[in-house]
Amino acid sequence: MSSTKPIPHAIPPELDAEMTPAVRAFVVMLLERIRELEAKLCVTPQNSSLPPSTQHPHAKPASGKRKSKRKRGGQPGHAKHERPLIPTEDCDDVQQLKPTECRRCGERLSGDDPEPLRHQVLELPEIKAHVTEYQLHRLGCPTCGETTCAPLPPGVPQGQAGPRLIAFTALLMAAYRQSKRRTAKFLSELLGQPFSASWTVKLQNQATDAVRLAYEELAAKLPTEAEVNADETPTKQENGKAWLWTFVAKLFTIFAVRPTREATTVDELLTPAFSGVVICDRAKMYWRARRLQWC
Repeated sequence: MSSTKPIPHAIPPELDAEMTPAVRAFVVMLLERIRELEAKLCVTPQNSSLPPSTQHPHAKPASGKRKSKRKRGGQPGHAKHERPLIPTEDCDDVQQLKPTECRRCGERLSGDDPEPLRHQVLELPEIKAHVTEYQLHRLGCPTCGETTCAPLPPGVPQGQAGPRLIAFTALLMAAYRQSKRRTAKFLSELLGQPFSASWTVKLQNQATDAVRLAYEELAAKLPTEAEVNADETPTKQENGKAWLWTFVAKLFTIFAVRPTREATTVDELLTPAFSGVVICDRAKMYWRARRLQWC
C-alpha cells in the first residue's frame, strides 16, 4: 500500500544553496500557498468565522496532545483507591466468622483475632409501603339520636399520603426532573400501590404549600445580598410559554416561574432596595440594577 510523503513547509538547506534568487522566491510562494490550502482543509468554528451550526453538535475538537503509549486504567505503583468502610458500630448486622480447623493439618482452632479482616456488603432493604388504616366509628346518641364520628388523631394527614411520601414524590419531579407519569409509574412499581399522574400533581402541590413559608423568607433576604447571579430560560407552564428565573445568592437559590421575560421580575425579587452586584449576561432587563458584572 503506497503512502504520500508529507510536503515540507520550508526549503531544505541542501536545496537552498543550489537555488537562484528567482527560483527561491517562487518556491517560497508555493510553500506559503500550500500552508494556506492545508489550513482550509481543517477549518472549524473554533479557528474561523464559521458559525457553530456548521459543525456537528457532538464533534470533538482535534487534540494537540500525542497519544499516550500507556495502557488505560491504573498504572503500576499508583495509590490504591477504594470505598472506605463505615464504622463497625454503624452496621446493622455484624457476623463473626471463625475457622474451625487448620487448613494445613486439620487441628482444631479456637480464640479470637484482634484485627480480623473486615468485609462489608451493602444491600437495599425490602421496600414496601407502610399502610395504616384508621377506622372512624360513627355512634348514635341513645338520648337525642344525634350521631358522632370519631376524629383522626393529631398529625394524621387528611389525604392518603404521609409527609415522607409527599416529600419523595416532589423530590422525583423537582430535583430528578421526572415527569408526572414516570413518577407515578415508578412509585406504583416500587411500592406496589396504585398511583396516577393526577395524584402526583396533588402531592406536588402539597409539598409546595409546605415549603412556601421558607421560600418566602429566603426571597425576602435576596435584596440584602452583596452578590447575586441571575439568569432566565424559557419553559412551559400548563399549555402556555413561561420563563424560569434563577437568582443565586451565596447560601441559597431562588427559582421563580413567570409568564414574561420583562424586567418586572427583577423589580419584584430584587426590589429597588437592592444595592449589591448582579452577575449576569448582557440581557437588558438586568441593566436597571446599579452595579453589573458580565459573566
